[in-house]
Amino acid sequence: MHTTQRIVPCLWFDHHAEEAARFYVSVFKNSKIVDIAHYTKAGQETHGRPPGSVMTVAFELDGQPFTALNGGPVFKFNEAVSLQVMCDTQDEIDYYWSKLSKDGDLRAQQCGWLKDKYGLSWQIVPRVLPDLLKDDQSKTAERAMTAMLHMKKIDIHELERAVAG
Repeated sequence: MHTTQRIVPCLWFDHHAEEAARFYVSVFKNSKIVDIAHYTKAGQETHGRPPGSVMTVAFELDGQPFTALNGGPVFKFNEAVSLQVMCDTQDEIDYYWSKLSKDGDLRAQQCGWLKDKYGLSWQIVPRVLPDLLKDDQSKTAERAMTAMLHMKKIDIHELERAVAG
């Protein structure tokens, strides 16, 4: 694998790296599996993985490179890191929310955040939201924040209604 991107997020999975990468590639357009590397006998006393099993999967989501690693059950995802999907329309929000939240943790849904079936946190965000919230002194930002805090999946129409007063 060779990428020109300097920073490539690496996602640690117990043993679902390939399955997860294939799922994510199926959700995002312009995405692909780039390469799959397998464990060898070398280092088996450290990694404990069977030779020939998937070690890493290099993949791209809409041109952004990622690596998925089968590293074992030592580490789990948490909300300290999430991936943001910036959306231009409600249809995009609905699409990504539906696909990524399927079989995920319903309790982890708040303010555009969701947790997928692999435990990875995502934020499905209308591209306009940061602009609506950036002026902490304005009444429109206050109304936008109040409206957003009552949502699970963000509804652009409801945000616009709140901002309009």
